[in-house]
Amino acid sequence: MTEILMPRLSDTMEEGVISSWQKQPGDEVAVGDVIVDIETDKAVMEYEAYEAGVLEKILVAEGETATIGAPIAVLAPAGGARPAADSAEPAPAPAPEVKPAPEAAPATAAEPVAETAAPPASAPAPRPSGGASRPPSSPLARRLARDHGIDLGTLNGSGPGGRIVRADIESAIRDGATAPSSSTAPSPAPGQAPAAAPAAARAEDPDVEAVPLNRFRKVAARRLTESKREAPHFYLNREVDAEPLLAFRATLNEALAPAKVSVNDLVVKAVATALREHPAVNVSYTEENLLFHKRVHVGIAVAVEDGLLVPVIKDADRKSVSQIGQETRELAGKARDGKLTLAEMSGGTFSVSNLGMFGVDSFSAVINPPEAAILAVGAVRDEPVVRDGQVVPGKRMTVTLSVDHRATDGATGARFLDRLATLLQNPLLIVA
Repeated sequence: MTEILMPRLSDTMEEGVISSWQKQPGDEVAVGDVIVDIETDKAVMEYEAYEAGVLEKILVAEGETATIGAPIAVLAPAGGARPAADSAEPAPAPAPEVKPAPEAAPATAAEPVAETAAPPASAPAPRPSGGASRPPSSPLARRLARDHGIDLGTLNGSGPGGRIVRADIESAIRDGATAPSSSTAPSPAPGQAPAAAPAAARAEDPDVEAVPLNRFRKVAARRLTESKREAPHFYLNREVDAEPLLAFRATLNEALAPAKVSVNDLVVKAVATALREHPAVNVSYTEENLLFHKRVHVGIAVAVEDGLLVPVIKDADRKSVSQIGQETRELAGKARDGKLTLAEMSGGTFSVSNLGMFGVDSFSAVINPPEAAILAVGAVRDEPVVRDGQVVPGKRMTVTLSVDHRATDGATGARFLDRLATLLQNPLLIVA
């Protein structure tokens, strides 16, 4: 027998949520088969089998959480004994056994399933979907369905082969096809305390709706709280003359048409160039060492429906502005579609967060650990400026550098920010 353990699928992952089991007890498993979809702190990932066999038992049910390294299933050798639930003849004097999660009624926090409540081995419990096989669906669709309490078995997929995709879930959400309300929940067992009412039910104000946090929000809340608590942030602000940057962008877009580059693409390229020249900012802090990264990987904060994702432009200092622009658009699109891979979200050494497109003049961003700094970019705004003793119309942009004081100091951050401002105000230096 081989235990399948919760893998580490992300550099910041501490635990994972079972999104969907693709194999059931008794199913043959070949090397490379997708066994289970696992939701990490960054995305839903498919976990493939590394050896062949028969899935004997599922230890962690869909929607439940397991820490890294914890057993989530048991794989038997191919041609070996089938799972106990498939056998009509029980073993002598069996110990109480927890039935495989997909073959038993799902447990809730207020109503655990007792081991002795499992049905006889010759009468398998109904599947969670009510007896029907689960329809094919994408990992993103399954996560959205779980977050919104939607039963996939009630939907017809519009994808290839009837596969349920994101659009089907969003349509169901608009139509109000959610799971039954808590008022239909089963009564507690004798002697068991009644389940606590959901927050929405407890709310006295009818104008208040309590929406449970999805996993991305929970993870972001935990990690950013840790960042603010553990990393002593300090902030450096700099106003930049944005007129040369806008003029350079217009020239590039005319030359590259129909391709386009954005102000943010130029900022990312300038950041990468400045990091290459100031490696003391391209670092990570640990309790024992200060890690100097030899490569420049810039993370770009992308707002998605579930929260915030940070895909990474690898070796941004070695790429042209047009390459950065194309890659950024591709990664942002995949982020919004829930299709980012682990590799596309890992390894960042510095991040850029731009809220200028929302009209935000300036803000201070929270550092994305284990990085040591992040740049917040505000909107380009029209302002009167003084040139040659005369007040004239101008374009200004505020950038704010958040720095982990454990990893670097104020003078180092100021020199980096000064160089960044020089590059933004003289954009030909970015492509030189």
